[in-house]
Amino acid sequence: MGTRSALWSFANKFFTCGVIGVYVSDRFVGVAPVRGSSMSPTLNPGTTSLMGLPIDDYVLVEKQCLQNYKFSHGDVVVFSSPSNHKERHIKRITALPGEWIGTRHSYDVLKIPEGHCWVEGDNSSSSLDSRSFGPIPLGLVQGRVTHIAWPPQRIGAVEKRTPQDTISSS
Repeated sequence: MGTRSALWSFANKFFTCGVIGVYVSDRFVGVAPVRGSSMSPTLNPGTTSLMGLPIDDYVLVEKQCLQNYKFSHGDVVVFSSPSNHKERHIKRITALPGEWIGTRHSYDVLKIPEGHCWVEGDNSSSSLDSRSFGPIPLGLVQGRVTHIAWPPQRIGAVEKRTPQDTISSS
């Protein structure tokens, strides 16, 4: 009977911790891997391990910003791809609803619709971003990146910055 009681106690604690963990990662903070070089040098700057293989950054994603869609220029966000909901991208917000955006490589000027934002990767030569798929709905944003959590030598806050030549207020 003692073994059954101990097993039940362990299962109960394990289940409770699992439920709390899912709640925290869904509502408050999560961890996301950074794939590719579109946000280099901010994320995945090409750091290599001892064996010469690249190490992907893992970032903390804060989700409290989703309650009122409180974003600002320079925020790095995680969002679902507008063309494939199973893919997640990490990019920097460069324009918010109601602002005008002029892209660097063309003469197009676009007003960002309400409920949308313009996102771009820091490494424009290898980034699939709003220059390819246009403004993204704020409803696709899953959170704001606040810190690099892995690898240990890169742990720290993610800098907020935005290109000054692309935005203007309405």
